[in-house]
This record gives sequence, C-alpha cells and structure tokens, in this order.
Amino acid sequence: MARAWNSSGHERHTVLLIAKRVLAATLSWWIAYDFLNATSPAFAPFSAVLIMNVTLQKSVWQTLRYIAAVVVGVAVQAAIGFSAGPDLFAFVVVAAIALSLGQWTALGEQRSQVATAAFFAFSTYSAAATNADRALQLGQIILLVLIGCGIGLVVNLCIAPPLRYRSAEQGLRVLAAEIEYLLDDMAEGLSSGDVDADRAEQWRKAGERVQDAVGQARTGLSTAENSVPFNPRRLLPAHRGYLSFDRFRQALGAMERAVYQLASLTRSLGRWSETEDTYTYGPALEAYADFAASLRDIVHVLVELDSDTLSEQAKEMCGLATTAQEALEKVLEAAQEHKLPLADASRPYGVLIVEATRLMEEFQNTCDVLQDTADA
Repeated sequence: MARAWNSSGHERHTVLLIAKRVLAATLSWWIAYDFLNATSPAFAPFSAVLIMNVTLQKSVWQTLRYIAAVVVGVAVQAAIGFSAGPDLFAFVVVAAIALSLGQWTALGEQRSQVATAAFFAFSTYSAAATNADRALQLGQIILLVLIGCGIGLVVNLCIAPPLRYRSAEQGLRVLAAEIEYLLDDMAEGLSSGDVDADRAEQWRKAGERVQDAVGQARTGLSTAENSVPFNPRRLLPAHRGYLSFDRFRQALGAMERAVYQLASLTRSLGRWSETEDTYTYGPALEAYADFAASLRDIVHVLVELDSDTLSEQAKEMCGLATTAQEALEKVLEAAQEHKLPLADASRPYGVLIVEATRLMEEFQNTCDVLQDTADA
C-alpha cells in the first residue's frame, strides 16, 4: 500500500481503481437495497463494478454494450416467458436464443452478458406470482443495471478520472529495456567471440521477449490515447502538453521495425554458430560488436524516456546515432578489408551486413522522430 501511495505507476492506478469500484458498488447497493427495496439488489453493484475501466472512453463503451446485452437478455426472457410460461421447455428456448444472440460481435466483451441476464431474468420471473409482478421484476432488473452503470460512470468521472498519458512512455521504456539487454549481450558475445549454440539460443529467446514487449508498448499507447476522450482533466493547463501521442506512435513504429531486424539478426547469428568453425573474420565481428554497443547506447536513453526532458534526450540520441553511423561504416570497411563472403547465400555474413544497415535506418528514424516532435 505504501508503495502504491508513493508511486505514480501501476500500483497507484490499481489501488485507486479498486477504491473507486468499492465506492461505486457500495453506493449502488445502498440505493438498490435501502431505497428501492429491490428483489435482486446485487444487479446494481455488479453493474457498477463491471463497467468501470482504466479509461473513461472504455467505460462508456462497455456501459453501452453491457446495457444493450442486458436489455436483449431480459427481452428474450420476457418474450418466451409470457408466451410459454416458466417451465423447463421455456428455459431451453431462452438459453438457446440468448446464447445465440451472445455471439453478436457488436456487443464486444459484453456478449456473454446476454445469456447471464436472460438466466437471472428467468429465475426472477419464475419466482414471481403474477404476470404483473413478473413484468415489474424484469423491468427492475434493467433499472438496477442502469443505476449501477450510471453510478459507476459518475464515480469514474468525478473521482480522479484516469489520464494515463504516461502509459505511452512506459511502454516504450519497457521495450527499450528489452532491446538494450539483447544488444548489450550481443555486443559482449561478439566482442569476446563467444557465439556458440547456447549463446545464440539465449539471444533468440531474448529476441522473443523483445517482440512480446512490442505488444505491451502498443497496449500502453492505446491506453494513453483512450484515456483522453471524455476526460475533464485534459482541459487542465498542466496536462495540455501531454495529450498528443503522434511522436510515440511513430517512434514505436520505427522500434517495432527494428525489432524485426533484430529477430532476423539473432537467427543469422544462430546460423553462424552452427556453420562457422573459424575465427578468420574475427575483426569484422568485433567491429559488429562495437556497432551493437553503439545501438545499445541509443536505446539506453529511451529506457529513461520522459516527456519533460524529451528535447535534451532527443539531442543526446541524435548524437549517439552519429556515433552509431560511424560504427556501421567501420563494419562495412572491415567486411571489405577482410573479404567477408557476403555473396555466399549459404553463410550468414551478407544477412548480417544487410540487417546492420536496416537497423541503423530504424534507429536513426526513431531519433529523428523524437527530435522533430520535441522541437515542434
């Protein structure tokens, strides 16, 4: 708890979301049970908790879809119940129709709530004595859902509405950290000549972790973008400079392409460890190690990415990119000087050189994007 209070990261957001859900559920139960004396008051707090998400935009969409799913489910039960009665055959028909309608993709994540609402409605309908009472109870279910959803939205809107623009930065930092680890280990291995099968397999697995981090970074960017619509905090002067995410989207695109090049590079190094039994081209690989280390230095700046100091960080990255360009030139010179068999498709050297050039392009692109947007 102390960690969550002192940190502005995931822990604090999680604790805050839990607290808001508790408040929304409590208010919903209080209204449903004490004021309305509802037969099934749990529908209200359940709805309040279900629709409350980390962003207001997602909460609004989930609310609309959830209400639609509940209305459809209750309507199915009402149509079958009032025409066939609350018997086993009617339940089978309700289940079949509700589960079929639950495949409706327009309801998104709330599709399963069609059947849930229909089953609860069937239970409530069966317990009522008269048709008038049954109609009242079915209408009450929808009312409780509306109350719960409304309270959930109001609580989420009025109490520290989540503005997660830092999620975009965090996603890029996590991705950069994984890339940095891989490049650092590659630089060390190539420099020492330790490129055996085990080391190559280690790089391949690290490359897979990097690709997983790309997905996390995209999720972070999506969360940041979705936290802005409907959020009143976006109007505050303190937040206005953080609401554009084009720089992060472009930088992530370049880094994602670099990740694909790294994956190809690790496969090529794996081939090298399997097919090469000579260190004749050691000097060229040492130059490659220096190049990998220069890319690592660029990524290290991204590990500490911060919008407040982006201008200085972008300048530092561009300076390091110049150093990396020089390291790449040395790789090309070493390849020519030591006559690497670049044209031999059965050996990995040609691919290594091509991937080095492409990697440099994407890293330079990342630096340029951040530099241009920081100066804008």
